[in-house]
Amino acid sequence: MNISRNLDHAYAQASALIAEEPARALDIAQSILKRSPGNANVLRLIGRAHRALGHDSAAEHAELGAIEASTRDPELRRAALALVENELHVAEPLLRARLKASPFDVAAIRMMAELAARIGRFRDAEALLRRAVELAPAFVPARANLATVLHRQNRTVEALAELEQLNGADPGNTAHATLRAAVLGRVGDYDEAITLYREVLERRPDQPKLWMSYGHALKTVGRQEEAIAAYRRGLDADPSVGEIWWSLANLKTVRFNEADIDRMKQVLQNPKLSDENRFHLDFALGKAFDDAGDTNTAFAHYASGNAIRREQIAYDPDEVSRQVDTTIALFTPDFLAARVGQGCPAPDPIFVLGMPRAGSTLIEQILACHSQVEGTMELPDIPRLAHQAVAEGRYPRDLDRVEATQLAALGQDYIEATRIQRREGKPLFIDKLPNNWLHTGFIHLILPNARIIDARRHPLDCGFSNFRQHFARGQGFSYGLDDMGRYYADYVRLMAHFDQVLPGRVHRVIHEQLLDDPEAEIRRLLEALDLPFEQACLDFHSSSRAVRTASSEQVRRPINRDGVDQWRAYADKLRPLRDALGPVLDLYPQVPDYRA
Repeated sequence: MNISRNLDHAYAQASALIAEEPARALDIAQSILKRSPGNANVLRLIGRAHRALGHDSAAEHAELGAIEASTRDPELRRAALALVENELHVAEPLLRARLKASPFDVAAIRMMAELAARIGRFRDAEALLRRAVELAPAFVPARANLATVLHRQNRTVEALAELEQLNGADPGNTAHATLRAAVLGRVGDYDEAITLYREVLERRPDQPKLWMSYGHALKTVGRQEEAIAAYRRGLDADPSVGEIWWSLANLKTVRFNEADIDRMKQVLQNPKLSDENRFHLDFALGKAFDDAGDTNTAFAHYASGNAIRREQIAYDPDEVSRQVDTTIALFTPDFLAARVGQGCPAPDPIFVLGMPRAGSTLIEQILACHSQVEGTMELPDIPRLAHQAVAEGRYPRDLDRVEATQLAALGQDYIEATRIQRREGKPLFIDKLPNNWLHTGFIHLILPNARIIDARRHPLDCGFSNFRQHFARGQGFSYGLDDMGRYYADYVRLMAHFDQVLPGRVHRVIHEQLLDDPEAEIRRLLEALDLPFEQACLDFHSSSRAVRTASSEQVRRPINRDGVDQWRAYADKLRPLRDALGPVLDLYPQVPDYRA
């Protein structure tokens, strides 16, 4: 307790009295504090007593005082330094020991939450942060962290609620305004997000990543020239931020000049440059040299960026193959026949799935121009619900244990969770998360009337396009040519299975056929969705709707074949991709007969 031995009994007595006699507990605790001033544990005890008595202002003062006192503790400082150095293996035992001794230490709780968030355990981080703000409601940093964790879990409504409280407690805070702008962008409030970014940048024009976020928002709504200007303002502030260079390259329409290339190469020479900045610069330089026709130098940069990224990501291609095997074994005709009529009957969703960089954004743009269809974004809800349906580590094998009532509830949960993304009131909406192909069977179980579209592109064009693309998150398969080939082959294998057991359930769009004869393919697509043809779908490039993906600028132009056969200039370098694809490559757009 860090209290002298003769005060231990008094502290224990006050702790025991909190629930039943908080006034008496407060008197005892205040007498202890006089003899042990600045003691964090005693201040926490005083805060709890004041809360029990309804003295909110006094409780807040004590709680914040306890947090400040904790931060001066040598053990907690060691844990904080370990977090700064990203030595999580050092920080974790220190924090666990601290919380075992002082379970109400809000500063330690927040630090443990930060550690959990860094390793992707967002639910654990959320639980810790909710405990922190319960114990100290005025502890602004913990509430800000909670809003961030909720945002990372795509729980936008809850994140905005926390941000409203933050705005009331600390109006004008730049970090909170920036987070609010990011959250608003997630739900499609781009105008307000852009306004917020602009207001923050008026106060902090020296922040390169703020300029980058502002540029992202401008790009999404089609204000490309302003986006480019924002990115370049960020580079003026700090040219070593590789992600800004990549953001310019990722517009696909920007060509870097010699001065740009020289600046990037100079930054890369810095031995202290972080891996994050280095791989972003590699991807940007790959695009620059690709545009210049220097395929050898371009590929060297792409390979370098991918190698750095692959080293950072724990991706196991065998796990994807096992999931496909398990799904195929589970989803038999008998299994499906036994579940006819189950699930949520809502017909609203149109799932556009398949490989990334296979034309899903183009399909979404075409459909979103229809009077009955609303475009949204890559929604995270199907993967979330899929792993919520069964015990951890048991997906998809235990889907046969999910009862009919639960399937219906999961489908309804999806419909409710996605309402915030639906802003136009149209009867149908699009979810274009490509990786949902792994969950095709699950989608069918919980939403049997949803439409499913498989966007498919030539495996070498698609694979090479992924290899040149750095994704902000996920897509671990894309950082190795062999991983990519295996992933594509597994995808084709699973979709072929559903063609066999659910014939006609999935409508396939072959990207090259769409480019060659857009009107015929668009008519086929709309017919598959039971929608009448509308000319606006053919004139999709005239739409002003916001587009968040890497193809945002490409789908604002008429259909063209600019991206077709780009792999050919790199054919001699793509052997690992070819080998991993196997027969899928030679038979495209047909598929191997997996029944043999």
